[in-house]
Amino acid sequence: MSLIENGEKALNQIIDEMVDAVSHSKEEILHISEETRKEIENLEKELETLKRRVKEMIEEEKELEKKVKKERYRLSEVSKHFDKYSEEQVREVYERAHDMQTKLLVHREKEKEIRRRRDELEKRLKNLSRTIDRAERLLSKITTVLKYLTDDFQQVSDAIEDAKEKQAFGLKIIDAQEEERRRLSREIHDGPAQMLANVLLRSDLVERTFRQRGVEAAMKEVKEMRENVRSALYEVRRIIYDLRPMALDDLGLIPTMRKYLDTVEEYHEKRIEFRSFGQEKRLDSKYEVALFRLVQEAVQNAVKHADASLIQVKVELTYQRVTMVVKDNGKGFNPDEKKEGSFGLIGMKERVEMLDGDLSIDSAPGRGTKIEIKVPLKA
Repeated sequence: MSLIENGEKALNQIIDEMVDAVSHSKEEILHISEETRKEIENLEKELETLKRRVKEMIEEEKELEKKVKKERYRLSEVSKHFDKYSEEQVREVYERAHDMQTKLLVHREKEKEIRRRRDELEKRLKNLSRTIDRAERLLSKITTVLKYLTDDFQQVSDAIEDAKEKQAFGLKIIDAQEEERRRLSREIHDGPAQMLANVLLRSDLVERTFRQRGVEAAMKEVKEMRENVRSALYEVRRIIYDLRPMALDDLGLIPTMRKYLDTVEEYHEKRIEFRSFGQEKRLDSKYEVALFRLVQEAVQNAVKHADASLIQVKVELTYQRVTMVVKDNGKGFNPDEKKEGSFGLIGMKERVEMLDGDLSIDSAPGRGTKIEIKVPLKA
């Protein structure tokens, strides 16, 4: 058996194992969904019983209150005319009044416990309903993945012509995945995780500050804590944008880009000018994602490395192509110098090449940077 055949056999085996694993996960989710539905049915029956019991206990409580009122009145009469009654009669009236009052208190405690259980069941049912909704959405995604694996990905080996290319392709995917995981891990650890830890510490200080230094000092702590939460929220949203901006699927390229640039401008206190020309039309998903990532990378470079105070972004859409320009007034750099570990521009070039486009960089130390990208649109 040739090396190519061995590689294809190994790849197909990996795909089969992936299909089996995903199918097994789908079955487990279906089982969880079914068990959850059964639990919901049982809880709904119990909840209905409790609701009926609460109504019954309300009526019972009304009757008990009437009896307690009657016994109190009787006790009051006996107390006023104490000399007309024997000691045994007085004790009997007092004990009946005390007994009815005790029954009322016990009844109220039982009603309170039933109400608490009812509220717990209602809350539990809401959580289970949300679990069912999440499971259904996840099942839909898994079904899509299975379809991709069985219908399309099975043909990947046909597109790879020799074992060497397959090995390089696989290693490149693994390296990219690991690098992305490391990047996300660093960003979450250095960003939201640290900010939220600080919020947690500050939250412990608020009460102490209130007791020791008064309301004004405590409010100052709360305001600073709110700023930390705001920063953490921005970092989380930025990480989500890095993974996949949800607005891209709903709104399209231009609105998503505008929203992203407004967020960057507000958070980093940089002046960002955005202009778009041509018709704001929807593009194929692969174009919208790639073009957004290119602008995102260029703007992040200007924010993080260029020390720019003004960033200008221009996008022009025609029927034949997309032209994008990102320009800043930062410190600039020498495009011919390759810095170790700098993969941003390399990634941009590779992405543009995948779209059969052109990327040009005009920059020099001390006079800012201009990045121009031209991508043809295929019918």
